[in-house]
Amino acid sequence: MTLPHGRVAHQTILVLDFGSQYTQLIARRLRELSVYSEIVSHSISASEIEKRQPQGIIFSGGPASLSEVGAPTCDPDVFDCDLPILGICYGMQLLTKQYGGMVGGAAEREYGPAAVSVTPGGGADGVFRNVPSEFKVWASHGDFIREAPPGFDVVGTSPNAPVAAMADAKRQRYGLLFHPEVVHTDYGATILKNFTELCECRGDWTMSSFVDEATERIRNTVGSEGRVVCGLSGGVDSTVAAVLIHRAIGDRLTCIFVDNGLLRLDERRQVEDRFTN
Repeated sequence: MTLPHGRVAHQTILVLDFGSQYTQLIARRLRELSVYSEIVSHSISASEIEKRQPQGIIFSGGPASLSEVGAPTCDPDVFDCDLPILGICYGMQLLTKQYGGMVGGAAEREYGPAAVSVTPGGGADGVFRNVPSEFKVWASHGDFIREAPPGFDVVGTSPNAPVAAMADAKRQRYGLLFHPEVVHTDYGATILKNFTELCECRGDWTMSSFVDEATERIRNTVGSEGRVVCGLSGGVDSTVAAVLIHRAIGDRLTCIFVDNGLLRLDERRQVEDRFTN
């Protein structure tokens, strides 16, 4: 399916950001699995999610505690959407609270390596498919799940967390108290791949396709005679933007670099050399 201006509608998983330092990693890991992902604010409305027509939703982790006043949450209607949802760490705690489970403060904050044991039958057809019965994970949380919500099965435990993973296969709701997106978690990529398959993602996105589609979109937006001015700092963001625009319209792009007096030693010369040679 092609949208206006040449944009292709790839299957998408939305990542609702609750402030985790690893949110960008979640999106990256999904894209490494050839599944297009977009990070959106946790405050996004259910109606906006519906407009985007994602295949599934991931709730990221976050530094807050649900016991805090003003702890971030999301539109209550999101929980009623007919889409698979995976809650990671804080996201799992949010699922637990919403569906009637119990979240409480741990005796000690858990940060670092932990061992998770998959409960018998817990990995047969869910996020733990093709994962061994015990594996190492990376944990980072101050709260834990005292009691899983009604309808959820406990599918993973650890010495410090009696509910390290839970699943409601009927409603397609899954929770992990650890972070599958970091390299410190064994089989993290497998777990995320299992979730994409539960979302029925076909894996049709690649970085090369993104470059081609972005180039075509820029070309159609600018038109055959338009020109573009690009503020160029030499950093990753402006450099990628400049390269894509130049690929689309060639010499009709003019880049402007401003030495604001606050650059690093020799940074001006390095930027000028890089983009004028």
